Amino acid sequence: MDMVQSIGRRKVGLGGRVVGRHVYGNLYECNTGVLKNIDTLMDITLNAAIIGNMTVLDCKAWKIGEGVSVIAIILESHIAIHTWPEYSFATVDVYSCGAHTDPEAAFNYIVKSLGARRVVKGSANRSYAV
Repeated sequence: MDMVQSIGRRKVGLGGRVVGRHVYGNLYECNTGVLKNIDTLMDITLNAAIIGNMTVLDCKAWKIGEGVSVIAIILESHIAIHTWPEYSFATVDVYSCGAHTDPEAAFNYIVKSLGARRVVKGSANRSYAV
């Protein structure tokens, strides 16, 4: 049995190492105009993927009351932004399984773009070494 699976042009050893980095946080005192604007939030999400060296497969957004939820499916995993303009609040998740990516840079770009004055950030190493 072949222990290498081909994904696109990359070869991933099934007995190899899985790289997983997750950066997430709560953003307070954000720009409420940005938090309400679905087009701006889509642009921010797509730009964050570029800054994080991620490959976007799809990006969708939904207006929920005054707030917005944006989800970008990236080849390496996902980026999510959920907003509550009435509280000047947003949550952000950037998760990547690509060793070549920079989820921290993508997260920091989103924080700056939303104008957050206070951020509670967390991160998790979701890697697996066999």
